[in-house]
Amino acid sequence: MKNVKTFAQYREIIESADFESGIPEEYASIPEDTVKELQKLNLSISAAESLTAGMFQSTIADVPGASKIFEGGFVTYSDESKAQLLKISSDVIKKYTVVSPTVAQAMAENAAKMVGADIGVGLTGVAGPTPLEGSPVGTVFIGVYDKIQDSGVAREFHFEGSRQAVRLKSVITAFVLVQRLIHQ
Repeated sequence: MKNVKTFAQYREIIESADFESGIPEEYASIPEDTVKELQKLNLSISAAESLTAGMFQSTIADVPGASKIFEGGFVTYSDESKAQLLKISSDVIKKYTVVSPTVAQAMAENAAKMVGADIGVGLTGVAGPTPLEGSPVGTVFIGVYDKIQDSGVAREFHFEGSRQAVRLKSVITAFVLVQRLIHQ
């Protein structure tokens, strides 16, 4: 990982990596490294998850001491739960669909603001087995939001593999995006 110079290079590597048997060893330390970095910087994190259904937040909680930086978040699998729990306008969801950078960014921002966290993450997309709202399986949008700077970014990914592999790639990539956000 340390020799990867740009996010574009990392993106190519992760999109083509084999996650069928779980998280490959070379990526296994990314969640813990991210949590430790957040602890060191005294930054809190929250998330709103759709396709990953809590895996990102569960992975945070797997790290000892996670309670210092993680108070909670949201699993908003349906359109209705995104509107109801995250206060994302149903008009926005209808206009852009839930598989969009707009909704991923709104998920990240609203999760941070509603929990009072410094960093918010939003994960939405299509894990499969069938396409959703015109988006093919493996289409994922991940938003990250920095409450302190009041700014964020949403990125689009096209992950290959089984439903579980797409979800695991999404989780690891979200941690990488958090690292990029806190080090920019």
